[in-house]
Amino acid sequence: MTRTELSLTVDAPLGVVFSTVADIANFSKAVPHIEHVEFLSEERTGVGARFRETRLMGSRRATTELEVTEYVQDERVRFVSDAGGTIWDTIFTVEPDPNGRGTRLVMVMEARPHKFVARLTTPLMKRVIAKAIAADLDAVKAYAEAAG
Repeated sequence: MTRTELSLTVDAPLGVVFSTVADIANFSKAVPHIEHVEFLSEERTGVGARFRETRLMGSRRATTELEVTEYVQDERVRFVSDAGGTIWDTIFTVEPDPNGRGTRLVMVMEARPHKFVARLTTPLMKRVIAKAIAADLDAVKAYAEAAG
Protein backbone atom coordinates (compact mmCIF):
# COMPACT_ATOMS: atom_id res chain seq x y z
CA MET A 1 0.00 0.00 0.00
CA THR A 2 1.14 3.52 -0.79
CA ARG A 3 -0.22 6.42 1.26
CA THR A 4 -0.01 10.06 0.24
CA GLU A 5 -1.20 12.88 2.51
CA LEU A 6 -1.24 16.57 1.63
CA SER A 7 -2.85 19.55 3.30
CA LEU A 8 -3.18 23.27 2.79
CA THR A 9 -5.04 26.26 4.14
CA VAL A 10 -7.69 27.83 1.93
CA ASP A 11 -8.80 31.40 2.54
CA ALA A 12 -12.47 30.56 1.99
CA PRO A 13 -15.40 29.42 4.13
CA LEU A 14 -15.48 25.76 5.07
CA GLY A 15 -18.73 25.14 3.13
CA VAL A 16 -17.24 26.54 -0.07
CA VAL A 17 -14.12 24.39 0.24
CA PHE A 18 -16.18 21.28 0.98
CA SER A 19 -18.49 21.92 -1.96
CA THR A 20 -15.49 22.36 -4.23
CA VAL A 21 -14.06 18.92 -3.41
CA ALA A 22 -17.27 16.98 -2.68
CA ASP A 23 -19.35 18.05 -5.69
CA ILE A 24 -17.74 16.67 -8.84
CA ALA A 25 -19.39 19.41 -10.92
CA ASN A 26 -17.45 22.00 -8.88
CA PHE A 27 -14.30 19.90 -8.66
CA SER A 28 -14.18 19.48 -12.43
CA LYS A 29 -14.52 23.25 -12.86
CA ALA A 30 -11.75 23.85 -10.33
CA VAL A 31 -9.22 21.38 -11.76
CA PRO A 32 -8.30 22.50 -15.29
CA HIS A 33 -6.94 19.17 -16.52
CA ILE A 34 -10.27 17.40 -15.95
CA GLU A 35 -11.69 17.44 -19.45
CA HIS A 36 -14.97 15.58 -19.05
CA VAL A 37 -17.23 14.05 -16.40
CA GLU A 38 -19.97 11.55 -17.17
CA PHE A 39 -22.35 10.64 -14.35
CA LEU A 40 -23.14 6.93 -14.09
CA SER A 41 -25.78 7.26 -11.37
CA GLU A 42 -28.81 9.39 -10.66
CA GLU A 43 -27.00 10.79 -7.62
CA ARG A 44 -24.68 13.69 -8.43
CA THR A 45 -23.28 14.11 -4.90
CA GLY A 46 -23.29 12.04 -1.74
CA VAL A 47 -22.94 8.33 -1.09
CA GLY A 48 -23.65 6.28 -4.19
CA ALA A 49 -22.75 8.98 -6.71
CA ARG A 50 -20.76 7.34 -9.50
CA PHE A 51 -19.04 9.04 -12.39
CA ARG A 52 -16.41 8.61 -15.07
CA GLU A 53 -13.74 11.31 -15.13
CA THR A 54 -11.43 11.97 -18.06
CA ARG A 55 -8.36 14.07 -17.36
CA LEU A 56 -5.18 14.99 -19.13
CA MET A 57 -2.18 13.43 -17.39
CA GLY A 58 0.94 14.73 -19.02
CA SER A 59 0.39 14.28 -22.73
CA ARG A 60 -2.23 11.54 -22.50
CA ARG A 61 -5.83 11.17 -21.39
CA ALA A 62 -6.84 8.90 -18.55
CA THR A 63 -10.41 7.88 -17.76
CA THR A 64 -11.32 6.59 -14.32
CA GLU A 65 -14.61 5.53 -12.76
CA LEU A 66 -15.10 6.76 -9.21
CA GLU A 67 -17.75 6.27 -6.55
CA VAL A 68 -18.52 8.33 -3.45
CA THR A 69 -18.50 5.83 -0.59
CA GLU A 70 -18.59 8.22 2.37
CA TYR A 71 -20.06 11.70 2.66
CA VAL A 72 -20.44 13.82 5.79
CA GLN A 73 -21.59 17.33 4.86
CA ASP A 74 -18.95 20.00 5.54
CA GLU A 75 -16.61 17.42 7.06
CA ARG A 76 -15.37 14.69 4.69
CA VAL A 77 -15.95 12.90 1.41
CA ARG A 78 -14.41 9.64 0.17
CA PHE A 79 -13.93 8.60 -3.46
CA VAL A 80 -12.94 5.05 -4.42
CA SER A 81 -11.92 3.67 -7.80
CA ASP A 82 -10.41 0.46 -9.11
CA ALA A 83 -8.05 1.35 -11.95
CA GLY A 84 -4.91 -0.23 -13.33
CA GLY A 85 -4.95 -3.10 -10.86
CA THR A 86 -5.05 -0.75 -7.87
CA ILE A 87 -7.79 0.40 -5.50
CA TRP A 88 -7.47 4.19 -5.16
CA ASP A 89 -9.11 5.37 -1.93
CA THR A 90 -9.15 9.14 -1.45
CA ILE A 91 -10.55 11.11 1.49
CA PHE A 92 -10.90 14.89 1.53
CA THR A 93 -11.41 16.39 5.00
CA VAL A 94 -12.19 20.01 5.81
CA GLU A 95 -11.98 21.75 9.19
CA PRO A 96 -11.62 25.30 10.42
CA ASP A 97 -7.98 26.36 10.20
CA PRO A 98 -6.52 26.27 13.73
CA ASN A 99 -4.96 29.71 13.15
CA GLY A 100 -8.34 31.18 12.24
CA ARG A 101 -7.39 31.80 8.60
CA GLY A 102 -10.06 30.02 6.60
CA THR A 103 -10.28 26.27 6.10
CA ARG A 104 -7.75 23.48 6.41
CA LEU A 105 -8.12 20.97 3.57
CA VAL A 106 -6.52 17.55 4.01
CA MET A 107 -6.36 14.91 1.30
CA VAL A 108 -5.28 11.35 2.01
CA MET A 109 -4.93 8.89 -0.85
CA GLU A 110 -4.21 5.23 -0.31
CA ALA A 111 -3.25 3.08 -3.26
CA ARG A 112 -3.75 -0.64 -2.67
CA PRO A 113 -2.45 -2.68 -5.62
CA HIS A 114 -4.22 -5.98 -6.09
CA LYS A 115 -2.58 -7.19 -9.30
CA PHE A 116 1.04 -8.26 -9.67
CA VAL A 117 2.21 -5.56 -12.11
CA ALA A 118 0.48 -2.84 -10.08
CA ARG A 119 2.31 -4.05 -6.96
CA LEU A 120 5.56 -3.26 -8.76
CA THR A 121 4.60 0.01 -10.46
CA THR A 122 2.37 1.78 -7.93
CA PRO A 123 5.15 2.52 -5.39
CA LEU A 124 7.34 3.82 -8.21
CA MET A 125 4.64 6.31 -9.21
CA LYS A 126 4.28 7.85 -5.75
CA ARG A 127 6.21 11.07 -6.55
CA VAL A 128 4.32 11.62 -9.81
CA ILE A 129 1.01 11.01 -8.04
CA ALA A 130 1.92 13.37 -5.18
CA LYS A 131 2.83 16.10 -7.67
CA ALA A 132 -0.49 15.67 -9.53
CA ILE A 133 -2.45 15.74 -6.27
CA ALA A 134 -0.65 18.89 -5.15
CA ALA A 135 -1.61 20.55 -8.46
CA ASP A 136 -5.25 19.49 -7.91
CA LEU A 137 -5.22 20.96 -4.40
CA ASP A 138 -3.68 24.22 -5.63
CA ALA A 139 -6.45 24.45 -8.24
CA VAL A 140 -9.11 23.75 -5.56
CA LYS A 141 -7.59 26.48 -3.38
CA ALA A 142 -7.64 29.05 -6.20
CA TYR A 143 -11.22 28.14 -7.20
CA ALA A 144 -12.59 28.18 -3.62
CA GLU A 145 -10.84 31.44 -2.77
CA ALA A 146 -12.28 33.09 -5.90
CA ALA A 147 -15.76 31.72 -5.07
CA GLY A 148 -15.53 32.52 -1.34
